[in-house]
Amino acid sequence: MSAAPFGRVLTAMVTPFRGDGAVDLDLAARLADHLVSTGSDGLVICGTTGESPTLSWDEQHQLFAAVREAVGGRASLLAGSGSNCTAEAVEATREAAALGADGALVVVPYYNKPPQDGLEAHFRAVAGAAPELPLMLYNIPGRTGASLAPDTVARLLDLPNVVSFKAASGTSDEVSALRAVCGDRLAIYSGDDALTLPMLAVGAVGVVSVASHLVGERISAMVRAFCAGDQATALQLHDQLLPLCRALFCTTNPIPVKAALELSGWPVGAPRLPLLPADDAVRQRLSETLAALRPT
Repeated sequence: MSAAPFGRVLTAMVTPFRGDGAVDLDLAARLADHLVSTGSDGLVICGTTGESPTLSWDEQHQLFAAVREAVGGRASLLAGSGSNCTAEAVEATREAAALGADGALVVVPYYNKPPQDGLEAHFRAVAGAAPELPLMLYNIPGRTGASLAPDTVARLLDLPNVVSFKAASGTSDEVSALRAVCGDRLAIYSGDDALTLPMLAVGAVGVVSVASHLVGERISAMVRAFCAGDQATALQLHDQLLPLCRALFCTTNPIPVKAALELSGWPVGAPRLPLLPADDAVRQRLSETLAALRPT
């Protein structure tokens, strides 16, 4: 299996909010410590699950600094630095490097739907802004309206800091297509908890997980069992975790995971508008799913 530059299991961490809607930096630090203690090799701060579209850049920088203070040196820390504005993504990536990030997660520009040559130019500008900072390209066409093609990714590999890729297109075929043109030069991470094991089977090196907020040790055990050649154990854990993985995406992420954390004793607050808290049906499904996962 290919090397995993940031570890095998990365948690795409939620952003906790206080009752007044402000970022709860103290709770974020405690949650980060908990995640690193329960199976996470790394954390992604201010990604999709962290509600980056509704955070100011100043809030994002403060949040990253608080998490770095809590767990720096114990886990890889990636800062979300993507934007649909190339100039903003360039500046945010420079700032991530200045803050001491181990890497940056850079999403495909959203809404403006650039063609492939525009996407390539965008990522080249971002990579050049902080050549020493390893980048994870993030493809999630269901949210961005554009998809980064494997051939475009292959061209970007002439940039030494383009080292990894978060595959969140909803199919393991993306991993196979990337490996066909990039081989082992690119470390591919699953961006979909339910597809982690299938993606590992076709060449992914790990996962950027949401479910690891709640079952990080089991996700870590599944990934490591697969890496050790124990496919029976990996499959057994995949089957156990699949209902939770599906429940956490029964409506828009991070609505369910924030509710599940609250049900598990972590009062991380409601999402910011335009997202709303989970309704009673979602909360009931999560409660039942979590109860079924607890040891008897």
